[in-house]
Amino acid sequence: MPPETLSDLGAISLFPVALALVLSIASRNVILGLFIGLFAGVLLVEGFSPIAALTLMVRDYLVPQVTDSYNAGVLVLLAFIGGFVALMEKSGGGAAFAARVMRFITTRARLQVAAWFGGILIFFSDLGTPLIIGPTFRPLADSLRVSRAKLAYIIDSTASPVAILVPFIGWGVYIMGLLNQQIESLGVNASDYALLLSALPFQLYAWLALAAVPLLAIIGVEFGPMRRAEDAARAGNPLQQPNDSALEQVTLVNARPSFVWLPLVVLGVTLFWVLGPLGFPFGRVSGSDFRAGLATAYLLAALTLVVLMALNRAQSPLRSLQVYLDGMSRMMQIAIMLLLAWAMGDMMTTLGADDFVATLVRENVAAWILPLLIFVVSCAISFATGSSWGTFAIMLPLAMPAAFAIDAPLAVCVGAVLSGGLFGDHCSPISETTILSSAGAGADVFDHFQTQLPYALANGALCVAGFIVAGLSGSVIVLPVLLSIQIIGMLAFKRLSTAR
Repeated sequence: MPPETLSDLGAISLFPVALALVLSIASRNVILGLFIGLFAGVLLVEGFSPIAALTLMVRDYLVPQVTDSYNAGVLVLLAFIGGFVALMEKSGGGAAFAARVMRFITTRARLQVAAWFGGILIFFSDLGTPLIIGPTFRPLADSLRVSRAKLAYIIDSTASPVAILVPFIGWGVYIMGLLNQQIESLGVNASDYALLLSALPFQLYAWLALAAVPLLAIIGVEFGPMRRAEDAARAGNPLQQPNDSALEQVTLVNARPSFVWLPLVVLGVTLFWVLGPLGFPFGRVSGSDFRAGLATAYLLAALTLVVLMALNRAQSPLRSLQVYLDGMSRMMQIAIMLLLAWAMGDMMTTLGADDFVATLVRENVAAWILPLLIFVVSCAISFATGSSWGTFAIMLPLAMPAAFAIDAPLAVCVGAVLSGGLFGDHCSPISETTILSSAGAGADVFDHFQTQLPYALANGALCVAGFIVAGLSGSVIVLPVLLSIQIIGMLAFKRLSTAR
């Protein structure tokens, strides 16, 4: 077992996480940063004996994460989710559903809202949105003279911002795994599910990014580089040549729209059937019951999709099984990141980093400003690394003890970490979703980055104001107020633009 907490290290206790952060940014690889940071922490505990430290790291920090029943359940559930998402992405159902509604899309505004709605429909996979929505709507966007930069922005705004708001998919399971570790360490009287649910109204950036798309389309507001791209597209003279190497949509012979909606109905019904008597979706549900219900729901939904594809002769059961297994293996990188994050959290407790941060914050930071500081730091990390999940792994073990120490609103602080982490995922030029959204829309990555950045910064500025107010009040009324300001601001900008 790890030694007792080394409480006299002071600021040195932060060295492993600081090293992990620097290496993550320098290498653009969060797993490498976490691994080396963890190893450095073990060296601090064990002394400079690399072989002994490596043995200790595996025996006392990594293996216990796998053998812990909660952690094992999370890893198994992630595998089930990965298999189901792969089946959905490869079924061709998303393209078939979009093709069914194409005849109703006759204007630029309808196209943008339809693409936005399609992204919400593919909520189960942030990476599936560019793969499905982009190639499906790209030809119609070209014919209606909507710039590919605008399409990429819509795709990006309905990928991660949607996925992070759904607690029962891969994003939610990953975040709850990180939350649970801190809940147990701090003795918080809440389940990981209940805490994530209470933080939903404070995921300000996700809500603002998601709401901006239909508002921009309906009101007709464009500004910055996006306005130039849209003006050029309307004039039939796009700023750049279409990207012919863009992702192509997944199509299967005999694919049906029911391949999307029916498995999701089965998923939802199963969740309510199993977890409804326990209080789901708004009541407190134990972690073990929640994971068991989710696993059952995802397995039944996957089986439903396999049967649908077989009955419609779209894909054989054996081929579906192979796709499912491939999807499970695709979650390995996420599982490794989560294991390292759990181990790093234990290491920080062993070194006394959480106590040091709590004491530092207690003596120097007012409770009301802590959510804002957390948001700004999380934004910087996620933008530099391009990884929201890596940001969550680094920031939650620091933010939660700090919030607990000075009695800052915990749900607001968790929301600040998630909002800041999402900011980078949404607009960083090295983010995976930024790159995939560009490819799906057939746009240049840098064009997508520079046209989207002003919109991201505008929403980020609203979040700054929101977290100041939320830190003072802890009230969920902050979200509808910010959404109202967003609408008023767009209307005012439209009026000023028209008057010129």
